[in-house]
Amino acid sequence: MSEACLPSDSIAELYRSHHGWLHGWLRRKLGCSHQAADLAQDTYLRLLVSGRLPAPAQSRAYLTQIAKGLVVDLHRRRQLEAAYLEALAQLPEPHMPSPETRALVVETVVRVDALLARLPGPVRETFLLSQFDGLTYGEIAARLSISLATVRKYMLKAAQACHAALDEGAAVPAPAH
Repeated sequence: MSEACLPSDSIAELYRSHHGWLHGWLRRKLGCSHQAADLAQDTYLRLLVSGRLPAPAQSRAYLTQIAKGLVVDLHRRRQLEAAYLEALAQLPEPHMPSPETRALVVETVVRVDALLARLPGPVRETFLLSQFDGLTYGEIAARLSISLATVRKYMLKAAQACHAALDEGAAVPAPAH
């Protein structure tokens, strides 16, 4: 794979040669032509953003690898959205957030989920025990058999990653209550 500025004629040729095949592959995977079209476009967008062009013999394998990642992201997003909507269904009508707020919350949750998936396992586990199980740092240290200083270090790493992920999302407004 070449790691330079991508020549537009190379991208155009890759697109012409493989877009129809990629769309068909995604349509079979997803069962929806519209979503397949969106993910096919997103695949080429990821390719452009990466600045990497596969060797001609590796084109389909490379496009498939990118597309599979996007399919996984789509399924993960659907699961998170379904869980959020299920939780919302428990709220009384006057406390129901607006559709815009719901969309912003889902986007934020998806970003945080992606960030957590990228954290090393012990850092992620420490963060989840603190934020979702409500354990104190001392309780986390005892449960994971690590020092209190390590818990603090892991929480700092997790907090920095959260801030970086939210900054990437460009100032998402807080949900209205």
